[in-house]
Amino acid sequence: MIKLAVFDLDGTLVDSLTDLALSVNKGLKKACLPEHPIGKYNKFVGNGREMLIRRAIGEGCTEELFEAVIGTFDREYRLHCNDNTAAYDGCADMLKRLSDSGIHTAVLSNKPDEFVPQIMEKLYPGHSFLEAWGQKPQYKCKPDPEALHAMLALHGISLDECVYVGDSDVDVFTAKNSGVKMAGVSWGFRGREELLNAGAPYVADTADELAEYILSL
Repeated sequence: MIKLAVFDLDGTLVDSLTDLALSVNKGLKKACLPEHPIGKYNKFVGNGREMLIRRAIGEGCTEELFEAVIGTFDREYRLHCNDNTAAYDGCADMLKRLSDSGIHTAVLSNKPDEFVPQIMEKLYPGHSFLEAWGQKPQYKCKPDPEALHAMLALHGISLDECVYVGDSDVDVFTAKNSGVKMAGVSWGFRGREELLNAGAPYVADTADELAEYILSL
C-alpha cells in the first residue's frame, strides 16, 4: 500500500515556465547574450538551476558568463517567482483526495530550496505536505536518489510504500534510481512521449486519473 506520494514541482504541480524564462532572459540580456522564447525553456529545465543557466547560455558558456547570468536570475526570480506561476487544474483536489484516503503527500524538486516555500504557500495554502524540499546543498540533484531516500528515512517509509510523480525523464530516472514506484503526468513541460520513452509505467492526462492510479497501487 502506498503511504507517501512525492511530487516533482515544476511541470507537475505548478506551471512555472514563464517566470523561470523571464528571469533567465533578464540575466542573458544583462550579459549581452541572446534571449530565448519562453516555449524553448521547457527543454532547459528539469536538472536544477545550474543546468538551466548553462543550457540557456549555450556554447561558449564561460564561468564569468555563468556567474553573471545566475546572479541576475537569482535576484529576479526571488522577486518574481510567483508573478505568472499557477497550479495545474485539478491538482489541489487531487492532493486533498489522496490525503483524505490516508496517503501523505510531499514535494521533491530540483528547484533551489529557497524558492519552494513561497510558491507552495501561495498556490497550495490549504494543503499540508509532509515535506516540501527543493534542491538542498547536502544532496545531489535528481535523478540521484539521495534526497528522496533521505526524505523516506526521515519518516520511516519504505521504498515499496512510495510513489514518485513527475513530468520528465528526470523524474522517471529518479524513481528508477530510488527503487520506488512512478507515475508520469502528460500536462507538464515534456509530454507523454518523453515519459514513455524513458520507461514510465503509467502517464496520467488529468489529475483525477492520477489520483485513481495512485489509489490503485
